[in-house]
Order: sequence, then C-alpha cells, then structure tokens
Amino acid sequence: MRIFSFEKLNVWQKARQLSIKIYKSTKDFPSEEKFGITSQMRRAAISISSNIAEGTGRHSFKDKARFTEIAHSSALELLNQSILANDLELLSDELYSEIRENISEIAAMLNGLYKTQIKNKEV
Repeated sequence: MRIFSFEKLNVWQKARQLSIKIYKSTKDFPSEEKFGITSQMRRAAISISSNIAEGTGRHSFKDKARFTEIAHSSALELLNQSILANDLELLSDELYSEIRENISEIAAMLNGLYKTQIKNKEV
C-alpha cells in the first residue's frame, strides 16, 4: 500500500487525532445542536487535516502555502467554536483545555510549515 506524503507529516497526524477527539467530544452534545455547533466543530476539525492533505498535492509553492493558510484558519475557527462550547457548558473545562492545547500545537506547526513553504518555495 502506498503511503502519501501528507500521511508522513506530524502536523497532519496530530490534526487527524484532533478530529477524532472532536467527534467523540461532540457526540453527546444536545440533539438540537446537530446542525449547529456540533456540525460546525466537526467540519472545522476535518478541514484542518483535509487542507494539509490537499496542499501536498499542489505543485506550486503558492498553492501549497495557501492550503496551509486555510488549515490554520480552520484551526482558529475550531478554537472559537470550542471556546463557545465551553461557555455553553457543552465541553468541560478539562476537555476544553486539552482541545485548546492541541489546537495551539497544530497552529504553531502550521505556521512553521507555512514559513518553510514561503522561504523555500517548495515542500
């Protein structure tokens, strides 16, 4: 079985694990939030790893960097939604702190990847 380049990226692996954590964390949200914050958080989480993966398939450095930017934006979107979910007492303080820490780590890694892509005009 072929392993694609994005699967080797530590940031993609961490984003994938965060998506799993978000899915598990939101499964017990109230049913009236199914199409609200539950859906939004899941979509934002998936968007992080999806944009990392899609960016690796691009040939120009500008395209690669753009998808890294989008992944970073999705991470910040997820952070905002996590803050609101905590404010609404849908996420415990402990789980919110874990998610926030994961997002901070991923965001820092994405910043580093972006800088490398812009500097080297490849990756």
